[in-house]
Amino acid sequence: MGDAIYHVSFPGLGINDLNINPIVFSFGGFTVRWYGLLIATGLVLAVVYAMLVCKKRFGVDPDKLLNCVLVGLVTAIIGARLYYVAFQWDSYKGDLLKIFSINEGGLAIYGGLIGALIGGLIVAKICKVNIPALLDVAVLGFLIGQGFGRWGNFTNQEAFGTPTSLPWGMISENTGGVTVHPCFLYESLWCLLGFVLLHFFSKYLRKYDGQVFLLYLVWYGFERMIVEGLRTDSLMTPIFNLRVSQILSAALVVVGLVFLIINFIRKKDAIAVPIKRIEREDT
Repeated sequence: MGDAIYHVSFPGLGINDLNINPIVFSFGGFTVRWYGLLIATGLVLAVVYAMLVCKKRFGVDPDKLLNCVLVGLVTAIIGARLYYVAFQWDSYKGDLLKIFSINEGGLAIYGGLIGALIGGLIVAKICKVNIPALLDVAVLGFLIGQGFGRWGNFTNQEAFGTPTSLPWGMISENTGGVTVHPCFLYESLWCLLGFVLLHFFSKYLRKYDGQVFLLYLVWYGFERMIVEGLRTDSLMTPIFNLRVSQILSAALVVVGLVFLIINFIRKKDAIAVPIKRIEREDT
């Protein structure tokens, strides 16, 4: 992650010479980067949204939700780092202290999501929170955070894909002067669209706790399975030379679809507890 200013263009769209500085400001030894600021913005917006809807729409106590969020944030960072290190082990096995150098980069979004879920669910169990309902709230927040956070990849000029001739192709120093797929843009737009759709679904059409979570697995997993195949910086499995995120994404889609179908067929079942119709919000 360098400190150079990137010169970014989208020639097919007539957008040229965007000067992107990854650093917001530096003061002494303290540096604020757009990457961290955008992720923090997404996190704040996600928490604010969740706090506004959790009680009335999902029946989740806001104070207990906040406890889950605070612990989940810590475990998300740990999970994101461990996930990345696990699949880049050759870069760390000779110097284990490098594992703790998070400031040098190396966080994986799937690891962050897994870590957040583990930490949040442990707290939810202790606080006796309705876990399926909590998951519904959480994934709506995830979509907000992912939608904003991916623009941090843009400011770092990373998470782009293979060469393309499509009109929205992107060029910068990091792409070697070649027009490439802006994969960060694909995922950001997909996540923000998913948030809008699942927001209204949860408000008007949700039939049981956990349904929004299952839809998220299918929605996000499908996109990630496709877009990951375009990227040039994917984490690979050490045995089959396959992209880790594509395998996991495909598994999420299958799991989500299977449970959605089971719940649809059985209607009243033990897998996902039906909920009473909740009074619709005015906003």
